[in-house]
Amino acid sequence: MAFSLTPKDNGFYDLFSQSAKHLIDGAAELTAILGADSQTERDTIAARMSEVETSADEATHELIRKVNSSFITPFDREDIHGLASALDDCMDHMDAAADLVALYRIDKFPKGVAKQVEILGRMAELTVDAMPRLRSMKDLSSYWIEINRLENRADKAYRRMLAELFNAEGADAILVMKLKELIDELEAAADAFETVAHKVESIAVKES
Repeated sequence: MAFSLTPKDNGFYDLFSQSAKHLIDGAAELTAILGADSQTERDTIAARMSEVETSADEATHELIRKVNSSFITPFDREDIHGLASALDDCMDHMDAAADLVALYRIDKFPKGVAKQVEILGRMAELTVDAMPRLRSMKDLSSYWIEINRLENRADKAYRRMLAELFNAEGADAILVMKLKELIDELEAAADAFETVAHKVESIAVKES
């Protein structure tokens, strides 16, 4: 990282870490809702997920407020806005997926859904681990390389699930529509995690 005589507000790094930690909670609730035994339990988990999403929104707003009120930032304001927004998108898509499970009363899932949620959980862990490294901008390449690998796995799982949905003989059309919307949200969440990694890579390149 280039040496700078300009002092920087390091509080942003803690806020990014706090924001990312909500993704761990979101992935945990997604995992829980897949294993729920009743509609009542699914509704309860979806409500908890909504609370996690609200907390994540508050963390995003705090980051944006800090950007707008700070004279000095650790890196470009536009990049801070972009990274904060990308983290928020991850949470939004996971929340939407859990909400759809409850609203559509889905109690059986394509076998690939559990794998997709497992991938999202791993992506969340990697993202949380990466945020503190923004402070030094070191040892980040392994993060975005692994996220990209996981996103490729998620893409393949998504295409396989779509094919199984549409190729199933005698499938109920309404159920197919419900399940497609669910797996679309899971795929969007995986894409959002990759966007976060791209933002981090771009920041690291600029600041190195």
